[in-house]
Amino acid sequence: MPVSARQGLGLTSDGTAAQALASGWRSVVASAAHGMALDTLPPGPTSLAMRLLSFANALTMKLATYKDGSRDGQLVVVSRDLATACYTTGIAFRLQQVFDDWDFMSPQLQDAYDALNAGRARHAFPFDPVQCMAPLPRACQWACGCAQPNHVEPAAESDRPALSIRRGASDDFAGPCDPILVASDAFDIGFGPGIAVITGDVRRGATTDQALDAVRLVLLVNDVSLGKPVHAELATAFSPVAVTPDELGTAWRGGRLHLTLQSTLNGRKVGQHDAGDGMTFHFGQLIAHMTRSRNVRAGSIIGSGAVGNQGAELMTSGDTIRIEMKGLDGRSMFGAIEQEVTADANHQPTP
Repeated sequence: MPVSARQGLGLTSDGTAAQALASGWRSVVASAAHGMALDTLPPGPTSLAMRLLSFANALTMKLATYKDGSRDGQLVVVSRDLATACYTTGIAFRLQQVFDDWDFMSPQLQDAYDALNAGRARHAFPFDPVQCMAPLPRACQWACGCAQPNHVEPAAESDRPALSIRRGASDDFAGPCDPILVASDAFDIGFGPGIAVITGDVRRGATTDQALDAVRLVLLVNDVSLGKPVHAELATAFSPVAVTPDELGTAWRGGRLHLTLQSTLNGRKVGQHDAGDGMTFHFGQLIAHMTRSRNVRAGSIIGSGAVGNQGAELMTSGDTIRIEMKGLDGRSMFGAIEQEVTADANHQPTP
C-alpha cells in the first residue's frame, strides 16, 4: 500500500499493519459497494468507515498473464518489486473475467496482492517475464489515439489539434518477450513505444471524467508495424505487467502517466521521454471520443501513440528493442518489453 494511500486512510506508516487492517475491512467495503447500508459496517470511528468506503475504489495492484498453452493464459498477481507472483485460481482464471465483474473480483485480487507483498501468499513463485503473454492476450478492441504531439494533426481551418482514433487487430497480441516475426529485411520494420490503458464498461456519450473513471489498468505497448514496400500491422506487444492507476501514485494524474519511457535498440538509447508531458489529449478524452456513437465494453485497450520521437528508427533481423519505465523509486514499474526481430520464412505479407 503506497504511503499516500496509508495517509488517506489515517493509518500508520507500518506497511504490514496497514495492509492487515485494510485487508480485514476490504470484504466489508466490497459488500458495501454492492448495496449494503453504512450501518452494517463493524463498530469504529465513522470517519474511518467513510474513508474505507472511499478506499474501496483505490486499488493498488499489479497483474500479469502466464502462458499455459491456451489462447488466454492464466492470471497471476505480481508483487510490487516484480520478484514474485502467485496464481489467482480461487478468484479468476483469466483477466477478462475480472473486467466482466470488476467490483466483485478486484477487492479479492487486492487481498491476494497485499498477501503476496507481505510474504503471506501460499504457493508464491519467482516471477519470470519470459513466461508472460500480453496481460490481456486478446481483447474486444484495440484502438490507438493520436494523442502524442508527433501524431496530432491540426483540425481543418483551425489551429486546434484534431483528435483521431486508429483501430487495430486485437485477436492475437504478442507477449513482452515474444519475437517480432518478419518475412524479410526488405520491409521497413518500425517500433512504437507508448502507454495504453484497459477500460471497464463505458456508456455511449460518456463525459471525459466518466471515461477516465473507467480506466482499470495501465500498461506499456510496442505497436510494431511494417512500412514500405508493404504496409501491414504486426502483433502488438504489451508489458509483462499491467498496473492499476492507484498503484502509480502521483505519477498518474490528469489522465496522463508522468514517468519516463525509455527505449533502447541493441543496447543503444533511442528514446527517453516523459510519457505525460506534451500529451495533447489525455486518456479520458480519448475514451470519451470513442463513446460519441457507441458503448465501449470492458476489456477495451486504448493507446496514446508513440511517445516523443521514439520509434523513428527502423529495425532489421537480429535487432532487439527494449522498452521500460521506472518508478520514482528507480524500480521497473511494468517490467520490460524486450523483443528480437526474427526472420520467419512462413510469414509472407501480401502486397
